[in-house]
Amino acid sequence: MMEKPRTDQIFRHFGGDLYRIIACGVHAVSGEEMVVYQALYGDFKVYVQELDRFLGSVDREQYPDADLDRTDTFKVLY
Repeated sequence: MMEKPRTDQIFRHFGGDLYRIIACGVHAVSGEEMVVYQALYGDFKVYVQELDRFLGSVDREQYPDADLDRTDTFKVLY
């Protein structure tokens, strides 16, 4: 697993789209670490996802057509 993302880092999703990290935080109720990130395309939506899932591997059962050379859901560009 890669290291925790930092504010303003740019990541490429395995599907090809780019996202900017806004912040890492903690869920107020569960205490789970979360990542807040923004799409760098379309309407620039902001998303929140569990850190473990953000840093995890591509689920090959859910995404069987994903690039076989990519194992990470997100890959840091800079």
